Amino acid sequence: MKKVLILCTGNSCRSQIAHGFLNYYTNDSVKAYSAGIEKHGLNLNAVKCMEEIGIDISNYTSNKVDEYIGIDFDFIITVCDNANETCPIFTSNSVKIHKNFKDPTKVLNGQYGKHFILTRDNIKDFIRHFVNEYLTV
Repeated sequence: MKKVLILCTGNSCRSQIAHGFLNYYTNDSVKAYSAGIEKHGLNLNAVKCMEEIGIDISNYTSNKVDEYIGIDFDFIITVCDNANETCPIFTSNSVKIHKNFKDPTKVLNGQYGKHFILTRDNIKDFIRHFVNEYLTV
């Protein structure tokens, strides 16, 4: 089973959304992890925007990347520039992929709006492409 780590700054929104899409598009056939350089807790607006399209991430937890240092990942995906620049060195031969997404929690003082939906949809397209390119046999 392939192991994929999705990394962001606080593991509260963008990485959680990507984690949800990865599980959805692979029918849980990969072992998905998400983490942050810091741990900010699960953002309820991230849960809401995923809930609107039928994906439940409400039971996901916010984790620090340090918790996963010993895991041999097949892929490490960074979804923000900060995580890409500060990602710890993993000793495996992980394929590293980076795509920066705007942080919807930084718009309108974190209030819910179309910026969450836009980020969600951009992440959806990215993860769907990732699955088709790297995980489909």
